[in-house]
Amino acid sequence: MNELAPVPTVLPLIGAALALLARRHPALQRAIALAALTGSLAMSIALLVHTERHDLVIGRIGGWSASIGISYVIDRFAAIMLVVAMLTLLAVLVFAIGEHARGSGSQIFMPVYLVLAAGVGAGFSTGDLFHLFVSFEILLMASYVLLTLDGNESQIRSGTTYVIVNTIESIVLLVAVGMVYAATGTLSMAELPARLAALDGGLRTGLQLMLLVAFGLKAAVFPLFFWLPDSYPTARSPITAVFAGLLTKVGVYAIVRTQTLLFADANHTILLWVAGLTMVVGVLGAIAQNEVKRILSFHIVSQIGYMVLGIAIGGPAAIAATIFFLVHQIPVKSSLFLVEGLIEHSTGTSRLDRLSGLSHRSGMLAALFLLPALSLSGIPPFSGFVAKLGLITAGIDSGHGALVAVAIACSLLTLVSMMKIWIGAFWGETTASMSPVDGSTIHPAAPRWPVPMVAATVAMVGVGLALSVAAGPVYGLCERASSDIADPQHYVDMVLRR
Repeated sequence: MNELAPVPTVLPLIGAALALLARRHPALQRAIALAALTGSLAMSIALLVHTERHDLVIGRIGGWSASIGISYVIDRFAAIMLVVAMLTLLAVLVFAIGEHARGSGSQIFMPVYLVLAAGVGAGFSTGDLFHLFVSFEILLMASYVLLTLDGNESQIRSGTTYVIVNTIESIVLLVAVGMVYAATGTLSMAELPARLAALDGGLRTGLQLMLLVAFGLKAAVFPLFFWLPDSYPTARSPITAVFAGLLTKVGVYAIVRTQTLLFADANHTILLWVAGLTMVVGVLGAIAQNEVKRILSFHIVSQIGYMVLGIAIGGPAAIAATIFFLVHQIPVKSSLFLVEGLIEHSTGTSRLDRLSGLSHRSGMLAALFLLPALSLSGIPPFSGFVAKLGLITAGIDSGHGALVAVAIACSLLTLVSMMKIWIGAFWGETTASMSPVDGSTIHPAAPRWPVPMVAATVAMVGVGLALSVAAGPVYGLCERASSDIADPQHYVDMVLRR
């Protein structure tokens, strides 16, 4: 099984090369992309089963030692994230196929999308800091192309901001990685804990803060979130859906991994402030918006605050809640953006002042929005409630009552903003809308969408519901993953022994 650890990363890369060669054959491109992501999902599930039954999966490219080689280290946490990520990537790909990946860049959509999938796979399975940096660069290159695929003015403008900010993140991360290597002589996450512990306290804190800034930019935490609400809404809905579900979560994963493994005994007071401000600023920004995409984009920021709160609290209970929050957020957030894509596909807009009465035209669409919206808001019995309850319980037990109050207040405000969409878009009188194809007037009628778009959206909403139904077993899996993280020495021993 160790030799198969790179498969969720390598398969999409091979698929990207084949899809590029087949760029003049759209049907073949789609088949290649679907096969690559299906294979990656199947292998991710196999890796998760192996980590549950046995132990870490450790793969080394070329058989080099951990000190100088590229290592793939997959524990329960990494395997969980791989399964959820590949499932989301596959579902969004099906949605994009239904949308026909319209636009001038349709021939390169599949190859670039698969490169993005490879970057996500590498980010969740890497065992060294330089490989993590490379995975972020793969994500940046692919996401910039996808963000500006149609080449219109708004995409180019927001894409320029996106690439500038992420280039700064890359520079900070590269400098941090270089300084870590200069100070310790290694970039292996298995060797770094002992060597970092031997450093001067000031130097160690400086390295920790540099890594936090780099990963915080990727995760879009306060005050480094400003690029996200302006960048994501300009892209096509399936692209925004996968960005919202996954890209910031790779940053959160990197924070969890480095803070619990490399700086396990560090003071996380700054993270507590960052968590609270991220929750507040994100949800207030969402309430102030009048466009569904922008509301949901600000909620990406707000929900990241909850995950950072779990990291800041620390301990097995808080980390378990954080992992479950990650698992819950990816399908729920992606499904909301896919619903927004259905709205935009049938009405030509997602502005609330131009939408009304959608529930009269399609009860199914209303249900597909309401279910993940309630989960995002933390309403029982949905998975969002379970995730937030875990964080709140851990916060109370650790004496962070003020931040728990902030988290509860932000959850209520999240519900307010979701009801703003619910009332504004789905209730009231039905109105005529503009066709996104030719600009003609569409009179109220039951909308029709391509089957893959509906199927993908239903599947993602179904995954969110399945998490609610199976919250107990899934949370138990997250607790076991958290127990692994709470014992970094086991990770170190397993990697260095092989």
